[in-house]
Amino acid sequence: MAVDLSKLNPPQREAAGHGGGPILVLAGAGSGKTRVITFRIANLLAQGIPARAICAVTFTNKAAEEMRERIGHLLNDKKVADELTIGTFHALGLQILRYERKALGLPRGFAIYDQSDQLGALREAMRHLHDGDRRYDVKAIQTRISLAKNAFIGPEEYKGNPADDYDAMTVQVYPKYQETLRSCAAFDFDDLIVEPVRLFQKDAEVKRRWSERFHYVMVDEFQDTNKAQLRMVQELVSMHGNLCVVGDDDQSIYSWRGADPTNILTFDRLFPGAKIVKLEQNYRSTKSILTAANEVIGNNKDRHGKTLWSQLGDGELITHAVAKTPEDEAKWIANEIRRLVKEGRRWSDIAILYRSNIQSKIVEEELRTAEVPYVMYGGQQFFERKEVKDVIAYMRVALNPRDELALRRVLNYPARGIGATTVDKLVLHAQANQKTLWEALGEAEAAGVHGGAKTAIGEFVEIVKKLGNAFESGHNVVESTKNMIEDIKLYDDLKQAAASMSAAQRRIDNVTGLLNSLERWAAKGKGNRELAAYLRALSLDSGDDSKREGGDKIVMTTLHGAKGLEFPVCFMIGLEEELLPHARTLNPQATDVMDADHATDVSEERRLCYVGITRAQRKLYLTRACTRISRGRAMQRTPSRFLLEIPDELLEIRDLGEEARQQVPADEVKNFFANFNFDD
Repeated sequence: MAVDLSKLNPPQREAAGHGGGPILVLAGAGSGKTRVITFRIANLLAQGIPARAICAVTFTNKAAEEMRERIGHLLNDKKVADELTIGTFHALGLQILRYERKALGLPRGFAIYDQSDQLGALREAMRHLHDGDRRYDVKAIQTRISLAKNAFIGPEEYKGNPADDYDAMTVQVYPKYQETLRSCAAFDFDDLIVEPVRLFQKDAEVKRRWSERFHYVMVDEFQDTNKAQLRMVQELVSMHGNLCVVGDDDQSIYSWRGADPTNILTFDRLFPGAKIVKLEQNYRSTKSILTAANEVIGNNKDRHGKTLWSQLGDGELITHAVAKTPEDEAKWIANEIRRLVKEGRRWSDIAILYRSNIQSKIVEEELRTAEVPYVMYGGQQFFERKEVKDVIAYMRVALNPRDELALRRVLNYPARGIGATTVDKLVLHAQANQKTLWEALGEAEAAGVHGGAKTAIGEFVEIVKKLGNAFESGHNVVESTKNMIEDIKLYDDLKQAAASMSAAQRRIDNVTGLLNSLERWAAKGKGNRELAAYLRALSLDSGDDSKREGGDKIVMTTLHGAKGLEFPVCFMIGLEEELLPHARTLNPQATDVMDADHATDVSEERRLCYVGITRAQRKLYLTRACTRISRGRAMQRTPSRFLLEIPDELLEIRDLGEEARQQVPADEVKNFFANFNFDD
């Protein structure tokens, strides 16, 4: 089984054919990095390295599955590809925790809390501490805890800035939150990375086992790794040093969520003796687009020097369109898109990219007016929808009654008369008697719960036990779940709560989608004992995997959301100071790393601009407005510094205001004068 590396260009071939030891593949935008990783893995397999000894880590499940499919196709051997360990950091951490659960003292059915679960646990912790003080944004506290965990700062060690109210609140909430997780036998996403590292560091035998298991480790998008992920990689390769990482420091745009670009910038110091290979040939974009990208990113000082080049020809000039107002900007974009489609482009060839979600509203309105079909990336994910999470919560409780967060979620859903006062009585009883909330449900009367609430609790317990017994005895998972849905009359509740029948049907269809997912899982021959692992895997489904085909529609997305995508035509809108770069990067004192617009520093904003430019394959539009409304007043806008860094000879300037004035609307003029009688 040989792999033909001659299909690769020379730097790609050098990277794919690399043997042992550390190697950094600096893969510029559109330079074929996934091709290099797949060929490298296929080449190792061809040399006799067993599939079990290879581990490839990605940042999305979609990327992992695509990589596996491509390797199977390259080798013409799907079975070998299926034996490879390819997945996200979180999936790898979960695999380690499941295998080592006894060493960690974990029950078989431990739970994984996704972001909404985490926020629920935090709200509960805050309610106990401060009666649910609503002045605080729970997401901001969750972000602080996440950053602390990934820096290996435990609840007892966290100090923060005493002058910062949120830091002060986090000092109090963090220990309570972690206590809640442990009492529910649960881990959050950050624990999936941090806990395996802690285990490796305290148990040499466990560390040896996993380092020997994965003799070749590969990491995609290495520029996006944080401190904890770096430590996990270091521990895994500590015995052999066979590490291949692929990434681009010029596309490091996630420092607001803990990503540390110094991991890739100092790779040769972190892993002495590392080979560095640069992939600079771009297969995506024309020369004019790449020259603009190179000019912009070249103004960042702290980077690995590389220059993208292409054999695709100069291509069209970049259109720089200047509008008087954001409304004019949006209207022109909608009309220009319609013109492009009339000339032969498909709607799905085109994307509109923006720095902040707030910019999308005006554009959406104009697209609807112009009847331009569009899809927005970054919406709510399927497994995050309420009705889907409610069904999953019932299943989680049936499998693990200690999962208190899931239990609280469905204890009174659909409403059955178990109010907050009743829950408080049950919680106090559980705490006083050192019991779980589930155990307290069986002692409702002793907890001071009587009448209808006590009856409702009994009915709820019977529904959960019935589902749990069905799972335990090996009954069909889908049928058992359908029976539970009927028992709780879920569809009736969805119909009653919806504003319309169509809205109700959409939510019912979402539940059907979950049942279909369970059906596909069961069809793979999985037994009920593996159901808990499957439900945990649903929690790990990456938000980035939402980028599905949306039919023939244009795509609207933020610049952060555009990473990893490419389109024949891109409109980058709002190229103005205080939008790109974002206002908060221009005033460091006002910058809050928890800000929803992910403001960091100007160098990262420049990388974000570079990412946007390099999404375009054949045609790039850069648009801006001269004025925008701010606090009720029209404010003059300054062109983005990044726009000014692009050489004039690459730009075709369009003054939309001047063009509008020069257009003579003949029909309108004719109709206007038709109202006058000049013969009088």
